[in-house]
Amino acid sequence: MTPRSLIAAPLTAEAFAPFGRVVSAGLQPGSSANQGTAVRFDFCAELTSTRPHSKPNLAVFRSVAKSLPHDVVLLERHPCSTQVFIPMVVSRYLVCVAPTLPDGGPDLAGLKAFLCQPGQGVAYAPGTWHHPMVALDSPGEFTMLAWEDGTALDCEVRELAEQFRVSEA
Repeated sequence: MTPRSLIAAPLTAEAFAPFGRVVSAGLQPGSSANQGTAVRFDFCAELTSTRPHSKPNLAVFRSVAKSLPHDVVLLERHPCSTQVFIPMVVSRYLVCVAPTLPDGGPDLAGLKAFLCQPGQGVAYAPGTWHHPMVALDSPGEFTMLAWEDGTALDCEVRELAEQFRVSEA
């Protein structure tokens, strides 16, 4: 089966808004901090969980280097929690997201791909279908924050009936 083509666009706050928030310094006003040696940007992402017994999990992901084109064969979501990825060491990385259908599955007609640069993090809104992190060009390390309780609701994975091949414009 031939994969469907998907072109990755640069990540912008406006284009990503239906799926969550771009986390980056300067997207909202900052305030002076640390005796004037820094600028603090508060509330960069809404951090939510619908499960009061879940706990925040701050983890580090190390991703192997991939190149484009890249085949998307599965998507995952965190139905009860925001999931945030902040790049620590990365050249650039790929984010693929899809809206949710009324039956809860991913809406592949709305699948989008974004090329992210160093300094750009993403906060997936609860329930947002997305592809696992893909570091491009060189290995990457990301800080991840999500609320988890060790149950199946922490992460739902769906293999796709059709493949999508993501490439650059």
